[in-house]
Amino acid sequence: TVLPYSSFFWCTQEKKKWSDEKGVVLMIPRERVTKAIEHQETNVLPLDLGSTLATGIHVSSLHKLRVALGLSKGSDPVKVIDPFQMLGEVEDDLRRALGIDTVPLLPPYNCFGFENQGWKPWTFFDGTPLLVPEKFNIIPDAEGNIYQYPQGDTRHRPSGKMPEGGFYHDILVRQQPFSEEMLSVEKQIEEYKLLSEEDLLYYQREAQRLYHETDYAIVFSGVPGTNLGDIAFIPAPALPNPQGIRDIEEWYISLLTRQNFAKEVFAQITEIGLKNLRLFHQAVGNQIQVIVISGADFGSQTGPFVSPQVYRELFKPFHQQINQWIHENTTWKTFIHTCGAIYDLLPDIKEAGFDILNPVQISAPGMEPERLKSEFGDHFTFWGGGVNSQSTLPFGSPEEVRTEVQRLIEIFRRNGGFVFATVHNIQANIPLPNLIALFETISHYR
Repeated sequence: TVLPYSSFFWCTQEKKKWSDEKGVVLMIPRERVTKAIEHQETNVLPLDLGSTLATGIHVSSLHKLRVALGLSKGSDPVKVIDPFQMLGEVEDDLRRALGIDTVPLLPPYNCFGFENQGWKPWTFFDGTPLLVPEKFNIIPDAEGNIYQYPQGDTRHRPSGKMPEGGFYHDILVRQQPFSEEMLSVEKQIEEYKLLSEEDLLYYQREAQRLYHETDYAIVFSGVPGTNLGDIAFIPAPALPNPQGIRDIEEWYISLLTRQNFAKEVFAQITEIGLKNLRLFHQAVGNQIQVIVISGADFGSQTGPFVSPQVYRELFKPFHQQINQWIHENTTWKTFIHTCGAIYDLLPDIKEAGFDILNPVQISAPGMEPERLKSEFGDHFTFWGGGVNSQSTLPFGSPEEVRTEVQRLIEIFRRNGGFVFATVHNIQANIPLPNLIALFETISHYR
């Protein structure tokens, strides 16, 4: 089935003008996203899919969507750009078919520390044809499990495991025995480095290409040294032999029992981050529009992971430093990703200077859309919250998907400050009729 909205937007390359199906000239995507972030209403609601590792789509669902749109045959592979979550590359033909307004400026290395290059074919457990990076391990063990290794080097202990028949990698904790006397800030921040000349040249080339050759809003996933306490990276899956506190449970406990240590860790990481921001800005200037600063989850399904007091003591001062530098020296808007029930933390996150809130987990206590828009809609741009990807999208009916998407668009789009994205990534095993209902409804109500 070729979806009826597949020609909703298109761009005539000669004039670089975006039009709707009646030929009415619209804002270009970059302008549309910029105005939305500045809380101005736009003629069309901005749409994101794939600009960050929290607004992407699983390779299996991406393949189904592309086939349904008539963009691919069933045998055509999709690229895995994030081996951890098994997210697929959203290509330009899909952006144009759906009217997506964003494009990612991704780091050259993935979370396992090897480059996304040298693509090779692999058939996923569910039969989806894929292209994976050269150093992505596709050889299963005797039980059918797939393991990934730091920097793709099989001489090291694996740092990621995908069970046979699974859809994602689990990050493996490789905690070394430690005592309080053995802890050191230097070991805890081993993975945080200054951007190399090679990295900076890569970002310079990519930013120029995306800025001059496309009309999309460019979203950058962040430099080393701004993402404090992101639990996905505490185990350091890119390091061959990580030292320090690398166990997830022990890390959360340390936010209470080792606060002085955590504060010094964050201070030194932030120092590196600020240096990297200066280098990155020298390389790309103001060609990007959005930068992801933090991916740490401060909320669980039912409440905050940390109290407002802990956030104020350990995280907020450093978030303020980072956001202040960006706002004083660039035109970028800063993006925080934090899942869960974080309502109690939002006043402090606002004071920390973040412009954009993601993923807006509307099903969590205190995160009711009307309440969020009423109390924080004049400050935050809500980048997400478009449909519940934990329940409605995978388990609801197509009509329930349509109803929820329509309701959330009507709430969040008032007075700008909304970029449509699902609540976190579109996962695997989403029924095709629900995917169709999602994008048909977005198209209709944009």
